[in-house]
Amino acid sequence: MGKTAGPRHVLAIDQGTTSSRAIVFDDKMRIVAVGQKEFPQIYPASGWVEHDPEAIWDTVLWSIRTALKKAELKPGDIGAVGITNQRETVVIWDKATGKPIHNAIVWQDRRTADRCAKLRKEGHEPYVTKKTGLLLDPYFSGTKIAWILDQAKGARRCAEKGELLAGTIDSFLMWRLTGGAVHATDATNASRTLLFDIGANGWDEKLCEIIRVPMRMLPQVHDCAADFGVTDQRVFGAAVPILGVAGDQQAATIGQACFSPGMMKATYGTGCFALLNTGKDQVKSRNRLLTTIAYRLDGETSYALEGSIFVAGAAVQWLRDGLGVLSKADQSGELAAKADDAQDVYLVPAFVGLGAPHWDAEARGAIFGLTRNSGPAEFARAALEAVAYQTRDLLDAMRKDWKAKGKETVLRVDGGMAASNWTMQRLADILDAPVDRPVIRETTALGAAWLAGSRAGIFPDRDWFAKSWALERRFEPLMDEALRKRKLAGWRWAVSRTLR
Repeated sequence: MGKTAGPRHVLAIDQGTTSSRAIVFDDKMRIVAVGQKEFPQIYPASGWVEHDPEAIWDTVLWSIRTALKKAELKPGDIGAVGITNQRETVVIWDKATGKPIHNAIVWQDRRTADRCAKLRKEGHEPYVTKKTGLLLDPYFSGTKIAWILDQAKGARRCAEKGELLAGTIDSFLMWRLTGGAVHATDATNASRTLLFDIGANGWDEKLCEIIRVPMRMLPQVHDCAADFGVTDQRVFGAAVPILGVAGDQQAATIGQACFSPGMMKATYGTGCFALLNTGKDQVKSRNRLLTTIAYRLDGETSYALEGSIFVAGAAVQWLRDGLGVLSKADQSGELAAKADDAQDVYLVPAFVGLGAPHWDAEARGAIFGLTRNSGPAEFARAALEAVAYQTRDLLDAMRKDWKAKGKETVLRVDGGMAASNWTMQRLADILDAPVDRPVIRETTALGAAWLAGSRAGIFPDRDWFAKSWALERRFEPLMDEALRKRKLAGWRWAVSRTLR
């Protein structure tokens, strides 16, 4: 689309696992202002994680208003809204009142592990994987929806009568922002539900029957850049089009301009998620990676191989909040640098099971190699190295599934942990591959903003956007090969002792 003569700012809503943010971008894709607010994590039982949807909504509104105030803008000065969200986290709400019937069940939650095991035992996983590219794991949304329907009094009956709606956080936010006028999602969020056929690009009736989710509850699915709806003036303060939506990891892939097959990014936040663009090819993994939708633009779908690490920055948070080893999370790299090189301490952070390529929901965290001299520095190094080791496991699996055709693998990184020079250098050392950190690290919000802004004609097209990606620093591997092999062998031994 051509440049518009209307409002020239874009608002990106970045609804994450621990906080909600709103970021205002100008028409040069520069950050003007940010509003951010945390919300409580709810742990009803071991392995269970919930969020209060009303708390999420309140923090989103607060963040929007704060960002606009800092930018000295009014709602009518916004030309487009983009939304990115924590994927797989689901909400069910009453169609008439808009009120959630249960807390949101978070992507980290493991309560449906037994349900997934039962479905596997019944022989459903091959069909699920064929259609969705996913595995039967409690990480994904579908079994969470079914659990709420079975546990909330009268919910299943109401759902079958068409009185309830279900969706990932983007859907819930759009419903609220549009005053209940829109029940929609995008292809990337839909692809994470266990209910969406990523080849046919639509909800699958048989999958819904297997998982036991009434299809009429589910939102309409659009491209990532599309006319999703218009904000309700009574809610937002002006009628502004919502033009871009993508799950957080796909939004980061877009924000990192990974538009060509073979390009790879990893986002290091609470967890770590690595995506390798495979273009129009749905690469079926032989190494327990996921096949997922990278993005859908102009009706054309690009796919990706994805590896999911459930615990990355969360391990550093554990050192800070659980053990009191750190007073601030950003001290971890400085402390790790002081660790005794003679000690090989390994942390396998399976606090909520292990993700790709192991997919062991029952595994739990363990520490190996402790000596009497092990202390805070060794714990910090073990936590940060665990992120590097897990990323190496993903990269090895991706190299086996996707033939690089002689091209060097370069990893583009973002997320909070990417700010640590020590961590990124150790990552390059363990991967034995370059690690590129961009100038703009808010890639998730940037991806959502670009989707909306390009649709509105405020931002440039895909090719120009890709050319504008700028490198802040490249980390080249420096570790001795013998040391790398020894460390990797120790990690693999530690993981083998942890798996159930």
